Amino acid sequence: MFLKQSSHFLSQNTASTIELFNGTFEESDNIITRDRMIDASLVGNGKRTKIDTSQWTDQGKTTILNFTTGEAGTWIAGVSTRARNIEMDSEAFNRYLEHDGVLDMIAWRKENNAMNEAAIEKYSKHVKTIFQVGDTRTDDWNVELGYPIEFIPLSNPYELKVGEELAVKLLFQGEPLANQLVYIGSDAAHGHSHDHDHADGEDHDHSHGTTQLRTDANGQLRMKVTEAGEWYLRTINLVLSEEEGLTHESNWATLTFEVQEEEQEIMAEQQADNQSDGFPSYVFVIGGLVMLLVLFLIVRKR
Repeated sequence: MFLKQSSHFLSQNTASTIELFNGTFEESDNIITRDRMIDASLVGNGKRTKIDTSQWTDQGKTTILNFTTGEAGTWIAGVSTRARNIEMDSEAFNRYLEHDGVLDMIAWRKENNAMNEAAIEKYSKHVKTIFQVGDTRTDDWNVELGYPIEFIPLSNPYELKVGEELAVKLLFQGEPLANQLVYIGSDAAHGHSHDHDHADGEDHDHSHGTTQLRTDANGQLRMKVTEAGEWYLRTINLVLSEEEGLTHESNWATLTFEVQEEEQEIMAEQQADNQSDGFPSYVFVIGGLVMLLVLFLIVRKR
């Protein structure tokens, strides 16, 4: 599940939307009903605001957040879903693990002769996006939303240039999660394969076309941004469960943000400056021409 935007660079105090994709990074296969959202929040200008259920609409298979941006700054949107259970036979469970790249659990099942065992898994999803409003960078990007599993950048992604690295930490229940497999991709490099359904027809992103990294002992990793575009990190922390009636529990996390080419970034900042006073740049151009014409007529008359 991903929070996506046509552009992560927005003007301040304007109507905007964020799409909630429940499927792959490229396509949503199901809407998310409001009763499944334990939390939906916007964070900006030092304040966390709960998103009202009335702000969501459905368009086909995509859930849309409608909101108005605030003052200039670096913002976060987040959604955390209620846990659900799914029962799978051994073949379906192994196929799901392979497809979604849960390699550690595949290895454990092989080592413990458990490949023929069925599964009852409790799963939930916790997703975030970071976007830039106007040209002022603020520290809201590092706010922890308190989700069961959560990516936190260690620097502002909107100060990042193509070719540079971004350090990110991964928290599980508020503590660093070490040696966790994380997949990293972008809208340009992402693969197209998706053929496995996981619970109620939900289809999930495959690891094809992505980079695999593991968090270190401090729950951190460094990803290199090789091109401009929308980037994401995703992970599934799936463990054995001791809860009655379950065999496994998983928590899913994604984080999305965008990196522009340097020229695009300059243009975006100039556009934001022009709009910050409430007037587009062409108003000032026309006003200047009118003033020149008036001065010309006065001089001519004299």
